[in-house]
Amino acid sequence: VQLEESGGGLVQAGTSLRLSCVASGWTFSSYVMGWFRQVPGKEREFVAAVSWGALNTVYGDSVKGRFTISRDNTRNTSAVFLQMNGLIPDDTATYYCAASTYFSYTQWTDPGHYAIWGQGTQVTVSS
Repeated sequence: VQLEESGGGLVQAGTSLRLSCVASGWTFSSYVMGWFRQVPGKEREFVAAVSWGALNTVYGDSVKGRFTISRDNTRNTSAVFLQMNGLIPDDTATYYCAASTYFSYTQWTDPGHYAIWGQGTQVTVSS
């Protein structure tokens, strides 16, 4: 059971990045997938989540209109993506993908409702 993020890096404000998270060793399509971010000394912040079949998405207020979450549940690909546009320095953080079995979208913003986590990828946005 594993999640592995990639795609982070150092970018300038106003540019874009696309994060990827690949799953292996479990039934990816049965889980809600989410992205969180964290900076040292602060709590983990909800970024976005997508339902099993990608019909429903939820976004944190700070990223609405700039970030887009998507997923690929095809047979040979189990991945979730985070397209980040219009990056600002406040987006600087370590980004984590995570998997949840909670049904209600109102529960998707709570990191305590996610059972599987990746190791994170660093995103740094310079001004």
